[in-house]
Amino acid sequence: MKLPEPDREFLDRSGINYRVFDDGTGMLNVELIGFPLPLGLNADVACVLFRLSASYPDTPPDMWWIIPHLAPVGGGGIPATEVIETHDGRSWQRWSRHLDPTAWRSGIDGLESYVRLLRTELGSAAA
Repeated sequence: MKLPEPDREFLDRSGINYRVFDDGTGMLNVELIGFPLPLGLNADVACVLFRLSASYPDTPPDMWWIIPHLAPVGGGGIPATEVIETHDGRSWQRWSRHLDPTAWRSGIDGLESYVRLLRTELGSAAA
């Protein structure tokens, strides 16, 4: 499985450092490296992992994973981020975010719209 060309073009155009790898689970992994975080979280940058199913981009990604484990600087937690999972030999904070089935437009949406959701969720967590 390869990352679709529109997704590669978006990541390259955006200047997002990334790597794509197969972990033998049937999922295509896309790691955003040094992804900038909004003020209000306990880190400035993070690695973000998207795991794309074989049916992507017809079906949306489901959740993302982040290193380091994030929290608001003012204390407290971020809802639905309590689970830790190991991928690529590293410990990731899972952000359980599920799109409404009608929110993903097959043939239109891709990593560009998913990164937009990621940024929105990170901003909400930092507020």
